[in-house]
Amino acid sequence: MSNNIITHLQELEAESIYILREVAAQFEKPVILFSGGKDSIVITYLAYKAFFPAKLPFPLLHIDTGHNFQETLDYRDALVKKLGAQLIVGSVQASIDAGRVKEETGYNASRNMLQTTTLLDTIEQYKFDAAIGGARRDEEKARAKERIFSHRDEFGQWNPKDQRPELWNIFNAKKDMGEHFRVFPISNWTEMDVWQYIYQEQIELPSLYYTHKRRVFQRDGQWLAAEPCMKLKPTETVVEKEVRCRTIGDITCTGLTLSKAHTLEEIIAEIAATRVTERGGRSDDKRSETAMEDRKKAGYF
Repeated sequence: MSNNIITHLQELEAESIYILREVAAQFEKPVILFSGGKDSIVITYLAYKAFFPAKLPFPLLHIDTGHNFQETLDYRDALVKKLGAQLIVGSVQASIDAGRVKEETGYNASRNMLQTTTLLDTIEQYKFDAAIGGARRDEEKARAKERIFSHRDEFGQWNPKDQRPELWNIFNAKKDMGEHFRVFPISNWTEMDVWQYIYQEQIELPSLYYTHKRRVFQRDGQWLAAEPCMKLKPTETVVEKEVRCRTIGDITCTGLTLSKAHTLEEIIAEIAATRVTERGGRSDDKRSETAMEDRKKAGYF
């Protein structure tokens, strides 16, 4: 058997690198949307690999809700230093202070929805014409409709009926003044592809992805982190459990998984056996049947 057989991970990597190089060629001021989650980390790694030995050509943009896991922030800062990358932070707290958005109240209050305004304001402030994200089509039904070059109008909004065909990997980046694109280089990857690629490339991740002991409480069938930003109901009890994050976001909407997976091999085996979707632990997706699509139309990721 030939040693030159191309694996499916190599094909996915080559496609993503091609897309990232197209972004650099077609846009004037692109940026990577960096959340500190595994998908945005893989995007950053692919971009680094695509242009090595040159410097990473895209700055990283992190929308900080003020309710992020500290482990995420520590990882972000260490990675930026390691890569010599430019970091831009958009602050949801600053948006609240400026009266741009109103803080939610109550037991289910979250700043996750408020990110949209901060994101659009930051894109406008820096005049970014392309924002590169780690969304994948296998994650959620609204994201399954997404193009790789996703057109956004002058208000930053997404119209699923106003997207361009992408035949033969030909991407159309033409836009009018004030419009921009979201670009998703790993659209065709699955969750398992991402984990296998992380294992293959030995990409370092935040410790949150591995099993660790944490103070948690249960709400609506989900384990949530017992952090200061979480308001507990009188009937909710804090306990210590061995958990890990399958997807990382704002603390208020990130469900934790009971797990014994301490290594990448164990995580891959766990995912292969699970029957719960990756975003099954995200409470923000459960606010309504069309929660993700509604947020995307408003300008969300």
